[in-house]
Amino acid sequence: MNREIDPQAAFDAVLRANFIFFLRKAFGVISAGNRFLPNWHLEAIAWRLEQVRSGEVTQLAVTMPPRNLKSVTISVAWVAWMLGKDPSLRFVCVSYSADLAAKHATDCRAIMQSDWYRRIFPKTRLRGSGGSVMDFATTKGGGRLSTSVGGTLTGRGGDIIVIDDPIKPDDANSETMRERVRSWYSNTLVSRLNDKSKGAIILVMQRVHEEDLAGHLLKAGGQTHLSLPAIAEADEEIPVGEGRVHRRREGEALHPERESLERLVQNREVMGSAVFSAQYQQAPVPAGGHVVQRDWFRYHDEEPERRPGDQIVQSWDTATKDGALNDYSVCITALKRGRLIYVLDVFRGRLNFPDLKRKVVGLAQYWQANTLLIEDAASGAQLIQQLREDNIAGIPRPLARRPEGDKISRFSGQTARIEAGEMLLPRDAAWRADFERELLGFPNTKHDDQVDALSQLLAWSGQSTEPNICFGGAQLIVCND
Repeated sequence: MNREIDPQAAFDAVLRANFIFFLRKAFGVISAGNRFLPNWHLEAIAWRLEQVRSGEVTQLAVTMPPRNLKSVTISVAWVAWMLGKDPSLRFVCVSYSADLAAKHATDCRAIMQSDWYRRIFPKTRLRGSGGSVMDFATTKGGGRLSTSVGGTLTGRGGDIIVIDDPIKPDDANSETMRERVRSWYSNTLVSRLNDKSKGAIILVMQRVHEEDLAGHLLKAGGQTHLSLPAIAEADEEIPVGEGRVHRRREGEALHPERESLERLVQNREVMGSAVFSAQYQQAPVPAGGHVVQRDWFRYHDEEPERRPGDQIVQSWDTATKDGALNDYSVCITALKRGRLIYVLDVFRGRLNFPDLKRKVVGLAQYWQANTLLIEDAASGAQLIQQLREDNIAGIPRPLARRPEGDKISRFSGQTARIEAGEMLLPRDAAWRADFERELLGFPNTKHDDQVDALSQLLAWSGQSTEPNICFGGAQLIVCND
């Protein structure tokens, strides 16, 4: 016997089963007429949330740029969806201010009071008139308690705690404010989990400082971390479902329909590279430093005009392979004027050998380099040999530099020059924040290619006195090999 399928019932079943469809429907309730724009990053968030729901993940940190639906997705729609599936669940939702917490709570309750929500989740009803905006309960004993950082939670607990932007960007540089957030989390919030072994804590925020709550928790370990930078810094595969991944390419915008790459670059210019690196790239530049200190850096506002005796030096640290998980090849271009080193440009990328060779030639020609330093190891040794054999006009004969000692010793040996103010960086360069972050974070950074290239450059420039004369193609150049 054939039965006609009820389209409404089928659609309702999808909303109950699929959070992304539910999110799209819920967005219409609270969006004030704005159009929902689907994107893979929402699926990536939904997958991590599903792992929380199943109990596979109990500590989740999602770090992503502002205005990309992080709060609507997690603090508002997902909480409503979860209460629909299990009205006995108890949520504690935290934000940096009472006003922000109230906004998220109001939106969540509006979804739960909509006709379509009540239709698809008939067992979930708000008790009485719905209760206070900041503390509403279901008839099954569950509900959503909202508070701000520092708020009182005496006698209250939750099965799932959602922390949404626990500190505002304006307070990020205050150690007092950062410590207040960390202390409240450790001394108050964590103890509010109803079940310490099965309960879950979800942190969603834009990074604002190396020592913000996300940085504190990630350093401690145990977090499942979903990092979604506005501009991809490397090729990566991001899980978006059971056995499914999104392949994101280096340089891609997170959600081009919402914010194009061109707009993001403009934002970086307006905000400054350090702020952009934290809030948009989820990679705060360290405030202090391990081997070097931030206040040692000096800056130049305009590229210096070349004077007689100046040298354009390029220092290359080349990677062994070009895979997405391997190190970068880095070229630092600098103007050497006596003891002073004016850094002009930093190139950083993953390249196969033919592309690496073309990049070396192209950058040397573009900057009219006088001196070309290449680490004599791995792909660098082959690169040195081929460039010398090719003897390309206008390209300096590469100087083979053999590293001595370990990376930390090599860099530490050059830090006195940085402290003395002998290295100057361009104030407005787009790459500056990444460069400073690696220098300040070393040796605890994932990559150290820029550090190696700089160590090589400073070591050579400290040894270089009167230049020798050698030839590159038909052009007379300066070298010290």
